[in-house]
Amino acid sequence: MSILSSVGRIATRYSAARARYRSERAILSLPIELRKDIGWPEIVIDPQNSPRIGLAP
Repeated sequence: MSILSSVGRIATRYSAARARYRSERAILSLPIELRKDIGWPEIVIDPQNSPRIGLAP
């Protein structure tokens, strides 16, 4: 396993996480009624299993 493949894997995971968090922020910025209409679940934060402790509304 080369260093370049390791760096590529880390960069891919970082990019996917950033896209996921960006999408989550966009959905959380919608009004609660609209989130209910599209079926977005309420987020329950479990501090022991979550890398982020809190979410900014």
